[in-house]
Amino acid sequence: MANDLIARSRDIHWPSGFDPEAADLFTHNELLILASCETVWNHIVDVERWPHWYPNSKDVLLLNDAKTLGPNVRWLWTTFGLSIESHANEYVRCSRLSWYGYQPGAEPTFYHTWLLLPQADGCLVVMEEAGIGKAMAQFREADEGRMHRGHDLWLASLKLVSEGS
Repeated sequence: MANDLIARSRDIHWPSGFDPEAADLFTHNELLILASCETVWNHIVDVERWPHWYPNSKDVLLLNDAKTLGPNVRWLWTTFGLSIESHANEYVRCSRLSWYGYQPGAEPTFYHTWLLLPQADGCLVVMEEAGIGKAMAQFREADEGRMHRGHDLWLASLKLVSEGS
């Protein structure tokens, strides 16, 4: 977690209560994808397709008749073996996406962010997540690198699907 805090992006907007420096769990991952940020974005917001290309995602269900992620969209899904409800917060098309995550019916325990930065040869994708509370601390203590590795897999899978489009 210490290396991820050193590498964190100062361009990510964190809501109150989810400051990475005070979080019980924090990960920073980034990867250059040789595709446009629009192509990458379209894969990220099409959450019901995540299980087709990201193996750590299952049972995705958008709520309230949403078709893709957008402002204030909520969805249910399973990741890291946990049933999660998520609620999109920041949404700037082809640039920024963030959401709160929590066990259904509970208060948010993590905040997940995507930052897409156009590059001459593609799109630099920065993914960060901050978790708070006892469950997040236990998750980190059980295997500190698990979330980081899971996000590396997510980015590698996103790279494959985006570069293949």
